[in-house]
Amino acid sequence: MPGHPFATVRAPHFGSRILNTDGLRAIFGPGGLLARNLSAYRFRPQQLAMAEAIAHAIEGRGQLIAEAGTGTGKTFAYLVPALLSGGKVIVSTGTKTLQDQLFQRDLPLVRDALKVPVTVALLKGRGNYVCHHHLARAAAQSTFASRADVLYLKRIGSFARTSTTGDKSELADVPENAGIWSDVTSTRENCLGSECAHYGECFVMNARKDALAADVVVVNHHLFFADIMLKDEGLNDLLPACNTVILDEAHQLPDTATLFFGEEIGAGQLGELARDAEVERLRSARDYEPLRDAAQSLAQAMRRFRLSIGDVPGKVAQTDAMRRPDFDQALQALAATLESLSKELGSQAERSDELAQCAARASDALGRLSRWRDRDDPEWIRWLEVSASGWQLRASPLSIAEIFARQVTDSARAWIFTSATLAIAGDFTLYQRELGLSDAATGFWDSPFDYPNNALLYLPRDLPPPNSFEHTDAVVAAAIPVLKASGGRAFLLFTTLRALSRARDSLAAALRSEGMDFPLLVQGEGSRTELLTRFRRLGNAVLLGSQSFWEGVDVQGEALSVVIIDKLPFAPPDDPLFAARLDRIARDGGNPFVDYQLPQAAISLKQGAGRLIRSESDRGVLMICDRRLAEKPYGRKIWQALPPMRRTRELADVVEFFATAPVEH
Repeated sequence: MPGHPFATVRAPHFGSRILNTDGLRAIFGPGGLLARNLSAYRFRPQQLAMAEAIAHAIEGRGQLIAEAGTGTGKTFAYLVPALLSGGKVIVSTGTKTLQDQLFQRDLPLVRDALKVPVTVALLKGRGNYVCHHHLARAAAQSTFASRADVLYLKRIGSFARTSTTGDKSELADVPENAGIWSDVTSTRENCLGSECAHYGECFVMNARKDALAADVVVVNHHLFFADIMLKDEGLNDLLPACNTVILDEAHQLPDTATLFFGEEIGAGQLGELARDAEVERLRSARDYEPLRDAAQSLAQAMRRFRLSIGDVPGKVAQTDAMRRPDFDQALQALAATLESLSKELGSQAERSDELAQCAARASDALGRLSRWRDRDDPEWIRWLEVSASGWQLRASPLSIAEIFARQVTDSARAWIFTSATLAIAGDFTLYQRELGLSDAATGFWDSPFDYPNNALLYLPRDLPPPNSFEHTDAVVAAAIPVLKASGGRAFLLFTTLRALSRARDSLAAALRSEGMDFPLLVQGEGSRTELLTRFRRLGNAVLLGSQSFWEGVDVQGEALSVVIIDKLPFAPPDDPLFAARLDRIARDGGNPFVDYQLPQAAISLKQGAGRLIRSESDRGVLMICDRRLAEKPYGRKIWQALPPMRRTRELADVVEFFATAPVEH
């Protein structure tokens, strides 16, 4: 490692003698360094084996895909060898919540236990930091969306004067979803960079400086792709300087990479551009009326375009969208007004930095819109996405494998990909194919939890076909006796929001009819954090959720004793990107169902099932309400991908499970 162009060795007294099997056993083993320093630590052979594989990959600057079942302790398994390797490490997580947990809890615990002299930095996207420039602009404006925003603005101003980080997560007095945050934070498009009068005290720049100087930097996947791989935020000094990249919750990478290797242009981006152009005209070019007219014309064209696409939410392939009446005409008008605004902004760009910035944003937006309309590339798919909050024109490569693999192989550093759900019974083929990691080493470590004794997989009999209208009502009917046996304490997870909505009403009526007074919590009737807090506190609640509750949710103890899944989570075939990928597999001679749909569904099911057993003492029933699991030839492959639970089709076994005391170990 010394002498390598990427090496930044900061702890030369650690090295291969520590990262070999004996050295790691002295840390992870019974009576080892972690056990002596951490009271809650328990030895797990799987954790030690995983740490050994990661240490080997780090020393050889290789690539390792590592699946570790729930309870393995994968965080410590990668942190120990990473901290002892002596090089700069980037750890990327799936969410900002996991980022904070790593930075505030896990990393300090391991660092202190190992007594290694490493520095650690937390780096988030710029939207997480208060921007002094935009805060001053917001304070000077006279109108706000709500009275609450006026109060929040004062709190944010006080916070910005005293905070050392400017991280909005540290200001609990202002809700994370408060509208005022968009007025007091910056984006890549509206940041003035070194031209800003507040550049010297910029929270984002200070966070970057800390990250560049630190031994370990904790980021999230969105920042990793947006700011490091695509170099959008000027962080290209981070990646070349690092020896090891660790990507936790790595099952999210294919979707995240697809998002960032693609392009989009939407109503929010264009609306902000029109508003900012008019505001900056009033500040710096009040005498230039054509700029006002151009900004207003763009806003009008956006309204006409919105009418042309309709109000029904969903995704539509570009070829289908172009067949809609008035769509192409409205799209051309939108492009023409955007081009006019770009021209007018360019003519006034010298009058202020903000106008120059708006001109650059308009030019970039026009390029994205033109490429969406005119691109003719069989390796890309373009579609329109409509939601309650607006619309987006999106374009993505059908495969990101080659692009991503280039990022990995063009560097002499170790890459560690880890999650609890990357493979099907140890088979990593789909994941390797999606990310172009065919040469990566793989490792699979089962959960140390006692699933055979502590968990039961229940598939009810006599269910209607999962695509039938009556299926959701049948799921609720089958769930009632299970909820009665468990005393509530359940998640009901649905594959669609439509099924969730239908189940909400029928379940409420059924619970009343049966005299079961279990609190009913429903996704959308409160934030996820609020619902989970109430669920844990109540102790007998029933929570109905969709996609956002399938992963990243950790409820330990008796509060969650049943997870009911309405059907196998096959992706909807009407998703344009998904459908295009299936078509490509077929064109290449593959089997779209076997090669893509089935493994994706199996891995998604593992995510949902993973909510049930979260600790050694947890017990529970996983109920899957899809007859295909028993009737279709592929059903066996799917349930074999799940943890080794006892299986039953008899309700009596579920009732007995909850009536029986847990097995003592």
